[in-house]
Amino acid sequence: MISEIELGEKLFFDPVFSLDSSISCASCHQPQFAYADNIPFSLGVNDSVGIRNTPSVMNMASRPFFFHDGRAKTLEEQAIMPVENPIEMNLSFDKATLRIQRIKDYIQLFHQVYSEKPGRENITRALAEFQRSLESDGSAPHDLWISDVDINALSESQKRGREIFIDDQFKCFECHFSPDFTGDEFRNIGLYDGIELTDRGRFDITRDSADLGRFKVPGLRNVELTAPYMHNGMFISLEEVIDFYSNPYDFVKTPINLDTLMIEPLNFTEEQKTDLVNFLYSLTDENIPNRNEE
Repeated sequence: MISEIELGEKLFFDPVFSLDSSISCASCHQPQFAYADNIPFSLGVNDSVGIRNTPSVMNMASRPFFFHDGRAKTLEEQAIMPVENPIEMNLSFDKATLRIQRIKDYIQLFHQVYSEKPGRENITRALAEFQRSLESDGSAPHDLWISDVDINALSESQKRGREIFIDDQFKCFECHFSPDFTGDEFRNIGLYDGIELTDRGRFDITRDSADLGRFKVPGLRNVELTAPYMHNGMFISLEEVIDFYSNPYDFVKTPINLDTLMIEPLNFTEEQKTDLVNFLYSLTDENIPNRNEE
């Protein structure tokens, strides 16, 4: 007897949702990268190039918004958008539903789980429930250390990095708090200048000038595995990310609508940079579903 989560997992890895049946949800949200991708912009059907970096879909159960600009409010709503996006899967969800309704295996499985045939509502529900199951399980070194399961799980450098991270002086925790290291807020960290960096982010959803250049603060669990970073994938390593936060003006001379938390450079020392990167490594789960499967 298959479970709702197992049905959602089967759908997640099935290319049935793409126009030419060439890519699945997992083509861009790959388990080995904590359900993110390892290139700045993922490829859709016919190798069309995306416009934003693929975020991880792990630890989404408690999130109130989805996508970098927060345009979806539920995982069910989120499941539809990549399917219908012309530069991603490029297939109407209604047509995808008809495809699934013609597959004998799915007809049987949906009757087992929902006692009804596949439809838009239960397909998106199954996909959403699978994603809700992708929660960190407490196996990261930081979790083991903070819960006293293993007091030696963190190195001395990682402990120093954690102190920097939570220190009010350095402001990391102002945005990356909660168990998943995100405040579920939208912030402008200086990656919009209207010249070379022109993605307006949340503004395109709300049309509120305060949201110009703002993007959803990502959670930091498994961040070691989700390079490249930022909504545009412009940084290939955590070292580059920390260099950016040390002094954003070294990267973007005249950011527009920069968050007040970012106005004054932090100017980390080299040791502080190393310690912060090492701390971020401690947020990597030992167990990630499907990560080691071929």
